[in-house]
Amino acid sequence: MGTVRKAGVAALVVTALAGCGGASGSAGSSNSGSSGGSAANASSLPYASPPAEGNPGAASDVQVTDANVDKALASLDALVEQAMAVTKVPGVSVAVVRNGEVAYLKGFGVRNTDTGEKVDPDTVFQLASVSKPIGASVIASVIGEGKVKWTDKISIYLPDFALSDPYATANVTIADMYSHRSGLPDHAGDLLEDMGYSQAEVLYRLRYLPLEPFRAEYAYTNFGITAGAEAVAKAAGVDWPTLSKQQVYEPLGMSSTSSDYADYANATNKATTYALVDGKYVVGERDPQAQSPAGGVSSTAADMAKWLQMELADGKFDGKQVVDAQALQTSRVPHMTSSPAKQSDAKSGLYGLGTGVSTDAAGRVRYSHSGGFQLGAATVINLLPSAGLGIAVLSNSTPQGTPEAIAEAFYDIAETGEISRDWNAAFGQVMKQQFLTNTSSLADKQPPANPAPSAPLADLVGTYSNDFFGPQQVVERNGSLVLVLGPKKLEFPLTHWDANTYSITPTGENMNFISAVEFTVPAGGGAATQVKVEALNPYGQGTLVRAPAGG
Repeated sequence: MGTVRKAGVAALVVTALAGCGGASGSAGSSNSGSSGGSAANASSLPYASPPAEGNPGAASDVQVTDANVDKALASLDALVEQAMAVTKVPGVSVAVVRNGEVAYLKGFGVRNTDTGEKVDPDTVFQLASVSKPIGASVIASVIGEGKVKWTDKISIYLPDFALSDPYATANVTIADMYSHRSGLPDHAGDLLEDMGYSQAEVLYRLRYLPLEPFRAEYAYTNFGITAGAEAVAKAAGVDWPTLSKQQVYEPLGMSSTSSDYADYANATNKATTYALVDGKYVVGERDPQAQSPAGGVSSTAADMAKWLQMELADGKFDGKQVVDAQALQTSRVPHMTSSPAKQSDAKSGLYGLGTGVSTDAAGRVRYSHSGGFQLGAATVINLLPSAGLGIAVLSNSTPQGTPEAIAEAFYDIAETGEISRDWNAAFGQVMKQQFLTNTSSLADKQPPANPAPSAPLADLVGTYSNDFFGPQQVVERNGSLVLVLGPKKLEFPLTHWDANTYSITPTGENMNFISAVEFTVPAGGGAATQVKVEALNPYGQGTLVRAPAGG
């Protein structure tokens, strides 16, 4: 999970979600640097402090008090229960680290609505795009061993990888991919993944997409991240799941964490994923293996607490430097503006390398990332290093803002002693726009009462193709048309709308809601020459041309 690009609280998630198949955004507070609108100043402090004497980069002498942090921790049970009451999310698991220690670890609700089995701190959740900052820490550890650099070109390790522009192909780096500045369009390749193309096939087909100017535009791309990570894995001589396990999961003792979907699928204590469909939760299934570095991690609150400890200790864990501190810090400074401010008194959203970067009203730096699968995962990590605080919130439903609301309310109390706004409502609205709003040409419309007749079905049946999507089929079954997509052979019945326009209502991570399918038929009749599938057209690749007979 298109990407929200709106002011105010919407900008808080602009660079963090989406795995992922959904939104992308850095979760932060209403006064954070990731806010792009007037809400950025909703709870601003009345003054700006000079840099802290002991740490000039901290930019604030406003202290987070122990009393407020104690209050925030004591409030967490109620905060979680209130958020779950709003969205009816089946299960939530939360970890908080404070000054190097696990200060809070608890599960809520159920991991399976049929069995009623409870969530606990060891319940495995899919993390979606929280995989990105975790992956950045994996790469930082490899950099510390001298095997790669953030500035290494992808072509060094993946010589067959290409973009549509030769200069970008030759020069795009690991850092370019991890900061979403390669020029690839937003969520490039995600639809191919939905259709069942392998990771290698998706990465190959990226060369057929038009690019924005290289290093000039921010556009959130799961498969850009994946290309960067795969380059590192190639340099290390192992696959990405193995590299992640060797470099981070095993050294931190994250025994229930994996970048291999099969491990999540086979886990006994796992949170079933639930998609919100017509106001009800139904079991969803999301296999993100093709974009494992960007959205494929599964983990527990207990394991995420260990990762938070390492992050807050600048790569150290249990007295050992697991991740190179400088390489890790490089990932946590701004590399791109992810959501430009819409007005003069607002802050812009900033993105590092796989990590959202923001500052609160007192100038304290935050690192954060959200994750979301339309088919049933919503997560967030949010770190406040100057206070030694980090929180991870995992849940098992279509994103509705629950993890972000919990994290922001927690930080409100920890930093100021009180909650500044209704975070459940604020993030709920953002997620509704992102995940539950249909923007197609047929949204909220009814077919004509007296539609013009379609061309004969036999003239519409056939194979249609373009370079990016490859061959797709329109077949006739029992007097009706069916659109068959990709290696998965996804089947979507075509419903006549008007003339040679039909509709489909696909279900999937990136294809959902009713949308149009328009056939182009010669004026004098005969076989359709092409078909435009609106659900496949976010960046202009949705027109498929009829393949030659026998082709």
